[in-house]
Amino acid sequence: INTCVCLDMIIKFLCFSLFSQLGGCGILGVGIWLAVTQGNFATLSPTFPSLSAANLLIVTGTFIMVIGFVGCIGAIKENKCLLLSFFIMLLIIFLLELIVVILFALYSDKIDKYAQQDLKKGLHLYGTEGNIGLTNAWSIIQTDFRCCGVSNYTDWFEVYNATRVPDSCCLEFSDNCGLHSPGTWWKAPCYETVKVWLQENLLAVGIFGLCTAMVQILGLTFAMTMYCQVVKADTYCA
Repeated sequence: INTCVCLDMIIKFLCFSLFSQLGGCGILGVGIWLAVTQGNFATLSPTFPSLSAANLLIVTGTFIMVIGFVGCIGAIKENKCLLLSFFIMLLIIFLLELIVVILFALYSDKIDKYAQQDLKKGLHLYGTEGNIGLTNAWSIIQTDFRCCGVSNYTDWFEVYNATRVPDSCCLEFSDNCGLHSPGTWWKAPCYETVKVWLQENLLAVGIFGLCTAMVQILGLTFAMTMYCQVVKADTYCA
């Protein structure tokens, strides 16, 4: 290792990279476990059938592991190319996250409208062959949040072409209870109910987002600082 580079900086950056790898490995493991054992974590969207919790965790975990590995090797080898690659990849992720947040804030109404339309299309896949994940997801949401349909329980009437809803919409669950009168079903719309729940937990989401951003900024700072030190070391220790 080049003695002209601050050993303390190498150790800190190496620890950060290893921590990233371990975090990515944990996320990847959870994603694989969900994919193998929990079909009920599938997507509710027919437009993006692969956008499930398991797939998102697998992709995220893999990407974090790769970035952490690049940073780790770059720190050990004091390789300018790897350190710069680590910085660029982390910067791209940070900027993409920032763009998503800004777009979501600017077009929240349009996103709401599109999301509801897409979810209503997904209702037609409920109970069909090959869509056990979507079916289980709707059943869990309606049971846990005590709601029915996307914007109203009547969303299910078009799906069944009859005045009925899934049994998970019932105030008291029993076989074929969805064939009973509307007075025995949950009246709350699932989209608004889940949205209110998210808003109530906005503080926790905000804190998580802020912590994530701080970790990314710390990684960017470590990477660029060490990159500059390696460049200087190559210049003065040559």
